[in-house]
Amino acid sequence: MKNFEFKYWIALVSLSLLTLGSGWAGIPEVLAQTESPGPANPLDLNPSIQNSSPVLQRWQKSVPDVQGEIRHDPSFRPRFRLGYRYFPSSSDTSGLALGVEDLFLGRSPVTLSANYETNFRDQQSGGGDLQYYVLPLGGYVNVTPLVGYRYLQTDNYNTQGLNLGAKLAVALSRDGAADLSFKQSFISPGSDNEVGISTFSVGYALSQHWRIATDLQQQNSRAQKDHRLGIYLEWMP
Repeated sequence: MKNFEFKYWIALVSLSLLTLGSGWAGIPEVLAQTESPGPANPLDLNPSIQNSSPVLQRWQKSVPDVQGEIRHDPSFRPRFRLGYRYFPSSSDTSGLALGVEDLFLGRSPVTLSANYETNFRDQQSGGGDLQYYVLPLGGYVNVTPLVGYRYLQTDNYNTQGLNLGAKLAVALSRDGAADLSFKQSFISPGSDNEVGISTFSVGYALSQHWRIATDLQQQNSRAQKDHRLGIYLEWMP
């Protein structure tokens, strides 16, 4: 009787081990099915939509460092400009204007801006400024102090010297697509020949590399006040 019971328990244990073994053998197959790659189009979008969207393609390859972009990728692109300048305070004459705006010096927040304008008669000015963007470069709003040199010639007075001021820049859309700015500076501040220059500018992109811009400028000196209007075609590298 004891031998029968012993054989019975051995048979029962063997049957249990076989059952467990077959169960464990199926686990790798289940895991393989679970870890199988997903569909080629995880967003379930029309392939033409994904192919025409650089943003979707970029995010599918890797998640971008958004915080890093906000701090290091400028919202304001360098611009080389050529345009028309109107001098209503000088017998409604007109002339030429050219320059460069926001040319970044390496990866620093320092930019160079320089320009020259003339009506080919009694009005001309030119100079350059270094600007230091205080806030993260990728933001939509930024401020910068500026320092440089500028000379100014009109039909009533001439001045030249140190140019000090500040600029407020607002990016309505990143990467130079649309922006506006207000700049206030003073040539030879504190001297008898001091001239204050207030400039309001607006720009709008026509394509990836080209845009149009305009600015309205007022010059205040002890001799008189001058107004100038500019319209430019700008190229963004």
